[in-house]
Order: sequence, then C-alpha cells, then structure tokens
Amino acid sequence: MTLDLPQLDESSLDRDGVAVLPQLLSAEHCRALATLYDAAPAGTFRSKVVMARHGFGQGEYKYFGYPLPDPLPALRSALYTRLAPIANRWNAAMGVETRYPATHAGYLERCHAAGQLRPTPLLLRYGPGDYNCLHQDLYGELVFPLQVVTLLSEPGQDFEGGEFVLVEQRPRMQSRPLVVPLRRGDAAVFAVHHRPVQGTRGPYRVNTRHGVSRVRAGQRSTLGLIFHDAA
Repeated sequence: MTLDLPQLDESSLDRDGVAVLPQLLSAEHCRALATLYDAAPAGTFRSKVVMARHGFGQGEYKYFGYPLPDPLPALRSALYTRLAPIANRWNAAMGVETRYPATHAGYLERCHAAGQLRPTPLLLRYGPGDYNCLHQDLYGELVFPLQVVTLLSEPGQDFEGGEFVLVEQRPRMQSRPLVVPLRRGDAAVFAVHHRPVQGTRGPYRVNTRHGVSRVRAGQRSTLGLIFHDAA
C-alpha cells in the first residue's frame, strides 16, 4: 500500500474538532478490511465486544492483536507522524505540558513503559437498529488527543442511517452537535477528548464525545485507529 496521505485541513480541526481525509483507503482495501471481521486467521483479534452487554449501544466490535495486519502498522505510523505536531500545538495552547515524540514507535514505547500494552485499533460492525452511544476512547493515563475512523461501507448502498456524530461540551454554553458526512474510504480525524478553542480572551478547553446514530438498514463497517495503547 502506498501511503500518500490526503491533504488534511488543519483549519477544520481547529474550528470544529474534526477534518475529513477523503479516500484514505481504496474500495479494495475497504472490502478486504471489512472481510476480516468474519474471515481473519486465528489470532488476528484479541477480543470481541458486544456493545449491548456493556450499555455502549447496539452492535459489536473486535480489537486487533499484535502484530497488526497490513496495512494497519504503516497507516497508523504515517497518520501519527502527520498528527503529532497538531497534538503538540493543541497541548501548548491548553497549557498541557505533555509533548508527543515525532514517531509512533517512540510514542508506543512511552505507552508500554506505562503499562499500556494492548493494541487499540478495531473493526466495528453495525446492523439494522444498531448505534453507538456518545463516548471517548480513553484506555489509560496516556492519551493521544487525536484519532481516526475510516468508513468501510458505502452509505445509501450498503446501509442507511448510521451517521458519525460529534458532540462538543463548551464551558458555560450548551453542547454543540456535528454530523460528519463520510463515503466509503473516507476517514474522519477528530479530537479524542479535549481540544483548544480560541475565544475573545484567549484559548479555552472544550470536551468532545463521538458516536454513531442508529442504522436504519443494511450493514455499516468501520476501522478505528487510536494511537495510544490500552492498559
């Protein structure tokens, strides 16, 4: 896989906490990854979660185990390298001392030294009536503040409904919802939890959660790439 990342609109990330990378994955790669959910070799996944059992919503997902299958290692590394300067800029604006190393390998060393050893990339599957409650993907003390979700199915063809939704909680203001339109192969880069917003008196911190609205028909598959590992 040639890792020629699409142009990232940093102004969209700063303004809305989300930016779309159009056609990050080809239709062929999307189909191959979605097929892994049922047809992966033994040991590909480390665990499966049925969301209704935990009050997370309806649907299910599987976490990949190490070693990650191709193209995930290269994709995770390339995306991290692109996003680390933004993460460092955000932390500086919020007065957070943490700075992230230039490479994902360097950041994983930090995670593993802190006891966060389990890989967090995952495949999610939603059928008719399924949805994902608003949440944040926090797996330990160390958190990289940006993550990526790629839609592996085609809206209007493979499924209906199932919109990707962000809700932003702002100090002393009502929460702001945002629906992010995606096509198959498109990726959304978005804030994991906190991000800075420039106000009239300087930057302030907002809190973001994400989820998926109810799927009305068909099957919706997505790839989630989180850059910190889990405790």
